[in-house]
Amino acid sequence: MPATKPPCPPTGVNRTKTSASPEKPAVPAKSDGVAACSRRRFLGTAAAAFAAAAFPDLIPARALGREGGVPAASNRIALGLVGTSQGWVNAERLLPFPDVVLTAICDTDSTRMARAVTRANEHYKGATARPWKDFREMFASARLDAVVLAAPDHWHGVMGVAAVRAGLDVFGEKPLAHTLAEGRAVCEAVRTHGRVWQTGSWQRSVPIFHRAAELIRGGALGTISHVECGTLGGAPAPAPTPENLGKPPAHLDYEMWVGPAQWTDYDPRVTHLRWRYVSNYGGGRLIDFVGHHVDIALWALGLDHTGPVRMRGNGDFATTPPYDIETRYEYECEFANGLRLLASSEFQQGAKFYGDRGWLLIGRGRGINGAAFLRASDPRLLEEAVPDSLPRRDNHWRDFVDCVKSRSTPIAHAEAGHRSASIGHLAHIAIQTGREIRWDPVSENILDDPSASALLRPVFRGQWGI
Repeated sequence: MPATKPPCPPTGVNRTKTSASPEKPAVPAKSDGVAACSRRRFLGTAAAAFAAAAFPDLIPARALGREGGVPAASNRIALGLVGTSQGWVNAERLLPFPDVVLTAICDTDSTRMARAVTRANEHYKGATARPWKDFREMFASARLDAVVLAAPDHWHGVMGVAAVRAGLDVFGEKPLAHTLAEGRAVCEAVRTHGRVWQTGSWQRSVPIFHRAAELIRGGALGTISHVECGTLGGAPAPAPTPENLGKPPAHLDYEMWVGPAQWTDYDPRVTHLRWRYVSNYGGGRLIDFVGHHVDIALWALGLDHTGPVRMRGNGDFATTPPYDIETRYEYECEFANGLRLLASSEFQQGAKFYGDRGWLLIGRGRGINGAAFLRASDPRLLEEAVPDSLPRRDNHWRDFVDCVKSRSTPIAHAEAGHRSASIGHLAHIAIQTGREIRWDPVSENILDDPSASALLRPVFRGQWGI
């Protein structure tokens, strides 16, 4: 059973202004008191009236379901979407389900949002999906059951906690959060509010990855000594300084795009995907692919509810602004039982398990979307008859919908997403500090290293926090 975690200490701390990172005035927080209360009531009433008049058949499932917010199985799930780049990839997997209807779409880029709304309404052959500028108002007033969250990494924790507190079930893109403490806050919110959370680590729902985990769990390799995880590295090629540096286009709400992160002036080399290679917003391929191959390793080894006790690593960082993340890296962590996990941008992409009966490699071909394969030191190992102790899901998005309706636990639940992301967060800290990190996986504290411990928690800007 997972250890019970104390709530994370508050992480919503205003960022101190420095000369190296000038403060941009944040959007003023909504005022408290009667005016704000009246506005919220007006928004809720107006949105309800709009939905009832325009979409009378789109009453949220939870409004018709059993007590406690459980949706009735016979009703469609009203779904929202935040972030229309990777988010639309997820939406396309959900749109075909007859028991799901996408009714609300939010993005800081109005052009991309309009395109997603058009595509959704073309699918439904009617004005079903509505655009929203502010995810907070969408959560409060769009009459949703669930939401897909696919904004950049620096938004994951803030949006995730906000969605869960609003009573929504969540399909959240990996990593679970941009910092380790935010990830724990998401898990605590999911537990406290009884919500369903599926992390976008979709390999768990692919049969060949399930078979690999089944073989490891079933003892086909005997006792496992260590696992090697190959995860991608690299950064975008250098590009000249753009002429529109510091001048965001009119269709992009750049203030909201930056949101809780430290302010940096607009740079078209960063927004829309390449933010991943700027540490203020993302964690590079290291943290991106932790949610794939390291996640599979932890799942197969039964480590979804714990973490390592030691972490060490090294790497090279991008030297061409604005990119600053690891381009090449390697790290090693050790668990309390002596098992070791090694990861490198130089290894073949996948997870290679070593046991006293041989090795097994589950992975993907070259590139981001390479074809999956399963190999072993002796092909007969792949035919071993082993007990199947793992849940089998053949569609990651269907699993999420079914769990929303049944209130079951998805295959890539929040705690699993947190523990795999934690490996990446600790690796970043070990590489950045150049020191071995000693970690308590129960209290989730770095031992005897205050400066490294400070890197576990975010420093939010302005009004933002959890």
